Amino acid sequence: MSWIIVILVGALAGWLASMIMKTDAQQGAIANILIGIVGAMLANWIFGDMLGIGSAEAAGGGFNIMSILWAVLGSVILIAILKALNVLR
Repeated sequence: MSWIIVILVGALAGWLASMIMKTDAQQGAIANILIGIVGAMLANWIFGDMLGIGSAEAAGGGFNIMSILWAVLGSVILIAILKALNVLR
């Protein structure tokens, strides 16, 4: 059941991040899910592990507003990195 939550949070976070970064027309549903999942892991690593922000560590385990917000932030960072590398335009 937890993999369904990961996919749902990833899809929502990836879609919101693509809307924020204006790359939604270039991405499909699978790309949104993958960017959301990788973005959530990126946010947990940067803000939770490296910077020690407690809410980032706590958000990594469920379907709540904090996990979605951290996943969106990580996804926005990931999209910005991909745009800088000219993978996304």
